Amino acid sequence: MTVKKIIGKLHLWLGLASGLLVFIIATTGCILAFEAEIKNLTYSFLSVPAADKPILPPSVLIEKAEQALPGKKASGMLYQGKGKSTAVGFYNPDPEYYYLVYMNPYSGEVLNIRDEDQDFFHIILHGHYYLWLPEKIGQPIVASATLIFFVMLISGLVLWWPKNKKVSRQRFSIKWNAKWRRVNYDLHHVVGFYVLVFGLVFAITGLVWGFQWFSNALYTATGGSQSTVFHIPDSESKVTDNQDNTVPMVDRLWQKLVAKSSENAMQYMYFPATDSSSYYTYINRKPGTYYQSEYGYYDRYTLEEIQVENLYQGTFEEADFAGKLRRMNYDIHVGAILGLPGKVLAFFASLICASLPVTGFVIWWGRRNKKKGKSKTREMAVQRRKPEEKTKKQEWPVSEKIPN
Repeated sequence: MTVKKIIGKLHLWLGLASGLLVFIIATTGCILAFEAEIKNLTYSFLSVPAADKPILPPSVLIEKAEQALPGKKASGMLYQGKGKSTAVGFYNPDPEYYYLVYMNPYSGEVLNIRDEDQDFFHIILHGHYYLWLPEKIGQPIVASATLIFFVMLISGLVLWWPKNKKVSRQRFSIKWNAKWRRVNYDLHHVVGFYVLVFGLVFAITGLVWGFQWFSNALYTATGGSQSTVFHIPDSESKVTDNQDNTVPMVDRLWQKLVAKSSENAMQYMYFPATDSSSYYTYINRKPGTYYQSEYGYYDRYTLEEIQVENLYQGTFEEADFAGKLRRMNYDIHVGAILGLPGKVLAFFASLICASLPVTGFVIWWGRRNKKKGKSKTREMAVQRRKPEEKTKKQEWPVSEKIPN
């Protein structure tokens, strides 16, 4: 058996094993490509009329949000910028719940309370990440399917590679006027070639989240030297240092963030979960993407900034090449790095990736039935020949007849 035939067998059986998973992951990726744009069009509570008065500080909005959800404690909040509502988050791991309270930052009016576990896009995201299974089960399955998809792309390129110039002419175009089986074959091979680069980008950026060993290897290979594991450090102090007791600590922290932000920037604060943990913050100066965010960690008692030994610290400009590449990973994955045209490309590329398991299965099924059909035809032909052969055997040649 030749090397190409071995690769063909590998491509076939890996495709049959992972086809349904790849279809689900790619289809959900299509839906998520325009999540932000669809939400901005359909969720009216995301926007508020601009008012000629100051925005309310976090302490006031948190109090109003906690009144709207009695018995639950706010875990973080997001100021989304000028003309946008503010979201106060309520997340708890056990018992698990996740709510977002959207408010008018000028008046404190509660605009909407959303159970994120029931949100359509949140449900699709769980399918994309975990196949709607428990995280500990679904995440490794999705990561493994992504790794198989990566291997499938490489093996597919080997199988596609033409032997000569004459064959190469057929590998770059679809013969639309041919029979449907040939059209399906071209859709798998030709379109699969054109989407190869995008598929590799999806697979590599997905594997960064899928496997820690892959994440570390890629980061190190691109020159990184810090830890790739995100964690919120503990506060270094134990006693509060709020000299101005009239201003809550969370408001003082917010003032720090606003001082470093533009009017259209987003400020996010994740509140300390325990008495020893710290504030985690980021300032997003380019809403619609995440790679240009400035990350920070602040002591909950003194608001002194805490330095961490991982790549999620400071501004994008301060990061080295490997750190910048890692920060861009999400925006590359969804196409947002190129703005709306990038998202359009990501959408159609995901759609084509979702079609590859379907067209590949149709090719395999057609060949399988074709072989069965040929076997059945041969068997019928043999059965038709058998009576004739039996008659011939009974007719002895004259020279071989037994004499009387």
